[in-house]
Amino acid sequence: MGSMTKVALVTGGGTGIGKAVALALAGEGYAVVVAGRRKEPLEATAEDGSKLGARMLGVPADVGDPGSVRALFAKTVEAFGRLDLLFNNAGSGAPAVPLEEVTFEQWKSVVDANLTGTFLCTQEAIKVMKNQQPRGGRIVNNGSISAHAPRPNSAPYTATKHAITGLTRSTSLDCRKYDIACGQIDIGNAATEMTQGMVNGVPQANGDIAVEPRIELEYVARALVYMASLPLDANVQFMTVMATKMPFIGRG
Repeated sequence: MGSMTKVALVTGGGTGIGKAVALALAGEGYAVVVAGRRKEPLEATAEDGSKLGARMLGVPADVGDPGSVRALFAKTVEAFGRLDLLFNNAGSGAPAVPLEEVTFEQWKSVVDANLTGTFLCTQEAIKVMKNQQPRGGRIVNNGSISAHAPRPNSAPYTATKHAITGLTRSTSLDCRKYDIACGQIDIGNAATEMTQGMVNGVPQANGDIAVEPRIELEYVARALVYMASLPLDANVQFMTVMATKMPFIGRG
């Protein structure tokens, strides 16, 4: 393996934004580890990446489980020798029910996946990045428009995405001394399975149902590639990539 090959780890890499970003990085010459709960989508992503001539590895992992996360990072280093980029992308939402009807289990599962998972992966990435040669690396967290404003009936998801913003800032500050940069990408209405319902209409804050515009995944992936391409002394701290006319700016 050439000393110039950069190594990336993408969580939630089997589908949607994670898959698009993993393949975009593969196209840029990265060796890429894709992690996620289901083995089949990871293998499919890795196969697509191999066709681009990239070295890719699919590792089934549960980001909310500390042992699983430790094993994921150990496998990454074992396979590729280092880690240059972590994209904390894995995440899930709870059913869209009134806040007072969210069960404890639903709340906990979203917090585990979105917040605890990002925290655990960040910890492991720091341990690898601060001790490797050359030292340092970059961590990018997938926030969301929900890191700024909620959709109706999305308290668990919105709470964790607001928390990701705080974690991004803390990681950025605490990792200066290790040459680790940390930024956040907030994505509005990327065309994935998760946003498929928008094509037919989704609930709005005023109680209406409205169709919302979506954007192609390619633009999201390109933004991530740009963030990753910077030298470690430059950082995109926060970036919002969104459908221009989605209901976000100007109260809807």
